[in-house]
Amino acid sequence: MAEKVKLTSIAELGEFGLIDHINEKVKIKHKETIKGIGDDAAVLQFDKQQTVITTDLLVEGIHFDLMYTPLRHLGYKAIAVNVSDVVAMNATPKQVTVSLAMSGKFSVQAVDQIYEGIHAACEEYGVDLIGGDTTSSVTGLMISVTAIGTADPKKIVYRSGARENDIICVSGDLGSAYVGLQLMEREKEVFKANPNVQPQFQGKEYLLSRILKPTARLDVIKKLAENGVQPTAMMDISDGLSSELIHICRQSDTGCRIYDDKIPFRQDTVTAADEMNIEPLMAALNGGEDYELVFTISPDDYEKIKDQEGISFIGHMTNKSKGMYLTPQHGEEIQLKAQGWTAYKSE
Repeated sequence: MAEKVKLTSIAELGEFGLIDHINEKVKIKHKETIKGIGDDAAVLQFDKQQTVITTDLLVEGIHFDLMYTPLRHLGYKAIAVNVSDVVAMNATPKQVTVSLAMSGKFSVQAVDQIYEGIHAACEEYGVDLIGGDTTSSVTGLMISVTAIGTADPKKIVYRSGARENDIICVSGDLGSAYVGLQLMEREKEVFKANPNVQPQFQGKEYLLSRILKPTARLDVIKKLAENGVQPTAMMDISDGLSSELIHICRQSDTGCRIYDDKIPFRQDTVTAADEMNIEPLMAALNGGEDYELVFTISPDDYEKIKDQEGISFIGHMTNKSKGMYLTPQHGEEIQLKAQGWTAYKSE
């Protein structure tokens, strides 16, 4: 009788472990493939320009809840989060493809609403919708977007370029998307208990916009270029600041120190977080979906952008031996851990 093979659950590996597992058997065959799996986007070389390509899949019940996500916003977000990956490579987004899988519960009018958002985002970021696919789904809705961009080979920024003493920067503010999500989840539960109760969203519009209609920070890389600053490493913050910094450190073979009093928060984020007993710092480190940029710069470039509005300097890269830590104003240092959203959880 054949010995029973012990199967490994995907949850044991987790999302990033699964990606590493898949990548182990991937062999690059073409000289045009400059960068494959392992960054915000793949990089291909054609003529004098490099092309970056990224894809993302949004699944109903996993990435979005249609009970509180308008279809138009969903279409916009599907484009924005992919454009954000192109931007994180310091590239200019040019084209997108969109594929939909839909169950029979969706009408043509519902599809129109999704594409209203898609067209609005394409207009906002100056990208062309050039194709895709549609198919049926047993249950629910799935949206897959592929985004394509271009860049001068000397301008591409990978996760692996950070060096010891580089300064860690973030754009915008952090934690607001997670707080906005928790706000909607709270009001969803109230509505389920009593459909006659109106949601309490007054004064929380910014928080809702951050989770429902995120912004790809194309403006930030344009500002950096205008000031003559080339990031040494960069990622967009989709899974939480901790997770992204760990990626940068591991691929750059460095450590890092960030400081809690340097992490940027909006006051309405802090106020709403306090109302729901959420620690704003944890929302920033582990919440995700902010789609801001975390990047490193040479200390020589600090003077060029030290007064640039919307960019915060939150720490520095260290020798790998010093590890990856958050330094609070009071108390002991806290080791950074990737505790943000994960696609695969143990049942």
